[in-house]
Amino acid sequence: MARFVYADNAATTAVLPEVTAAMLPAFEAAYGNPSSLHAKGREAKTLLDGARERIAAVLGCESGEIYFTSCGTESDNWAIKGAAKRMKAKGRTHIVTTKIEHHAVLNTCEALEREGFTVSYVGVDEDGVVSLDELREAVTDKTALVAVMYANNEVGTIEPIKEISEIAHAKGALMFTDAVQAVGNIDINVKELGVDMLSLSGHKIHAPKGIGALYIRKGVVIGNLIDGGGQERRRRAGTENLPYILGLAKALEIAKEKLKDLPRVAKMRDRLIEELEKIPYSKLNGHRTNRLPGNVNIGFEFIEGESLLLWLDISGICASTGSACSSASLEASHVLLAMGVPHEKAHGSLRLSISHETTDEDIDYIIATVPTVVQRLRNMSPLWEDVAKNIK
Repeated sequence: MARFVYADNAATTAVLPEVTAAMLPAFEAAYGNPSSLHAKGREAKTLLDGARERIAAVLGCESGEIYFTSCGTESDNWAIKGAAKRMKAKGRTHIVTTKIEHHAVLNTCEALEREGFTVSYVGVDEDGVVSLDELREAVTDKTALVAVMYANNEVGTIEPIKEISEIAHAKGALMFTDAVQAVGNIDINVKELGVDMLSLSGHKIHAPKGIGALYIRKGVVIGNLIDGGGQERRRRAGTENLPYILGLAKALEIAKEKLKDLPRVAKMRDRLIEELEKIPYSKLNGHRTNRLPGNVNIGFEFIEGESLLLWLDISGICASTGSACSSASLEASHVLLAMGVPHEKAHGSLRLSISHETTDEDIDYIIATVPTVVQRLRNMSPLWEDVAKNIK
């Protein structure tokens, strides 16, 4: 029987047993509504406040700057739409973002364009690094918000967020970073980054799906995305999902502790890259060194990424061609196209995202399996026939 290897942690992660255990009190004894004034409500409120403080400690901010949401996409929408709504009153109707953002950001910006906002989409170089010169030119006195992701979800490239924050603030614009992929993989201190807002998602760091958070710097006021009751200090209505919030707090603490293990993960990543690049007509996508420790994105010519995934799945390897949110689409990756990868080559990309749970034996199995699968698919390709003749 084939070995099973999960190498799609950028899409989602398994919930850790410690996280599940941390959630149980809110499912069982502490089941009250945190907004209720009776004993059960106060018990739940104490747990809620404690979780908020623990999360703030991990991110280097005050507890009052943390707001709970349902996911990273909601956090992104709130940050962008909320900032646009607030800054419009100040005559700022321009947004700056990049061509490689997650669709939660890109589609939100497109929605605002339909409402009369203008959006500048800044380019990146061949490694996926944002052009600071182009960004500096794009930001004007009319810019309400600069939105740049901390680390790309497809190719793993880490962006210079601190420098980008300085550029945004020099023109009086707010700075927001989607840190969904970065949290848990990079030691983050929001004060040092200088960002005004930062989003994160629980299911990327071994907490459940359905919980996220948005850091909003003290003094920054943005419009509400969800109106209703007075939860989250009247800024995000809806009864707080206390069990999952407790799980998120525990997962963040574990992720903080496991940052010391990231060099081991990066070493496995580098070995995987080194061996897969030995396959003819393959190319690493993303920055070679300034990338997430668990991200490997390799492009293989003369094959389709979807076929590669299916054959790897048969072999017991879970992987991806890019963002899980767009995996049902047969369109080439917008990230790779923005990096200058030709359309036909962008279709043959493979994303392997490993974690602390990955073993050297898992890496060995991937290294042994991928070349065989790639060759099998190429043997079925008419395009490969002519190339194979030249190789011989």
